[in-house]
Amino acid sequence: MKKSNLKISILSSLILLMFIIIGCNTKSKKSEASEEKLSIIADSIPTINQNILDSIHSKINEGAYGLIDRFMVIQQGKLLADYKYNQDYKSIAQKYDTTNYQYNYDHPDWHPYYKQTELHTLQSVTKSITSILLGIALDENPEYTVNTKIIPLFKDYIIDTEDTRKNDIIVEDLLTMRTGLKWNEDDYNEAENDCILMEASDEWIKYVLDKPTDTIPGTSFEYNSGASVLLGKLVRIITGKRVDKYAEEKLFGPLGITEYYWKETPGGEIDTEGGLYLAAEDLAKFGLLFLNKGKWENKQIVSEGWVTASTRPVVSDVNPNNNRKIGYGYQWWVPKHSNGENEIFAGNGYGGQYLMVAPKFDLIVLFNGWNIHEETEKSTWTVLEERIIPSIANKS
Repeated sequence: MKKSNLKISILSSLILLMFIIIGCNTKSKKSEASEEKLSIIADSIPTINQNILDSIHSKINEGAYGLIDRFMVIQQGKLLADYKYNQDYKSIAQKYDTTNYQYNYDHPDWHPYYKQTELHTLQSVTKSITSILLGIALDENPEYTVNTKIIPLFKDYIIDTEDTRKNDIIVEDLLTMRTGLKWNEDDYNEAENDCILMEASDEWIKYVLDKPTDTIPGTSFEYNSGASVLLGKLVRIITGKRVDKYAEEKLFGPLGITEYYWKETPGGEIDTEGGLYLAAEDLAKFGLLFLNKGKWENKQIVSEGWVTASTRPVVSDVNPNNNRKIGYGYQWWVPKHSNGENEIFAGNGYGGQYLMVAPKFDLIVLFNGWNIHEETEKSTWTVLEERIIPSIANKS
């Protein structure tokens, strides 16, 4: 495992702060300049213990966290750590089926990087970005709200009208994975996994809309990538623009994101459940955007209300059968919360794509990885909550 290590000196910190926040040209990105320091929390917040970051980095090098591609930490707009790990995915993939197909997760031209560029698969972190786009669309088109019923909007599709519960699905039910649809996405190695079957189908939206209900919409959480596909289509229905074009205009453009790849479905729609690829530097911008309550360069990109609603635990516990009490908002996970408020919110993607944000500490932790076959000794998903935040709290 080879690595490129960011040495945190005063000079390099300043350069890399400009790289992330100001948006200088980089090897993988050519972003437009921004002059605003995106930090909204008082300077009195204790900073992270650097020894903790060094320890995590060391364990990654030892292989305890499996295949990790990037580890980045930003606090109060300052880049405290940025480590890149170079994996030989071509060699790693050889023992698996490497059929050249964009949904073959073992093909090294498609995963985890897009064709040897710096664009890394986000998998289901795509859902969180789709949610932002829907929020912008609703902000600009107030005749639609999260309480709008969705079935009348899909008038171009034949839908089973005898399944009366389906008629009650509202936009918020899609956002919070409480669709009421019968959906199996528990194990991606199962042949009957609905996400895998949808991705193999020619008509994704039809596949989702054809699913019967098995519960009352709005009452029960069931992780459902098909819901995110419908959300992407709703953006197009509301705005008249395909999601990628709308993103360029309303989100990527203002944030200075000029390079990305986004998978297209056989039906000509954009894969809004897991198909977006970005460089880590650009993914971090969404954490900064939300820390600043939807503002970028003093411009409101998405409403503060949408940011708040998206990152609160609308679903307080996605799995009451365990002791974690992980919440879920509008396509954002809320792994730690109390009294209906988030302490941590996160985008979470297959293989180890994590954009984790702790607003109290003005803190972003980002991981890219590709752990899809073997269990790892340690999980990057718990690093923020179990390693980094305690190191800050102990200093205060």
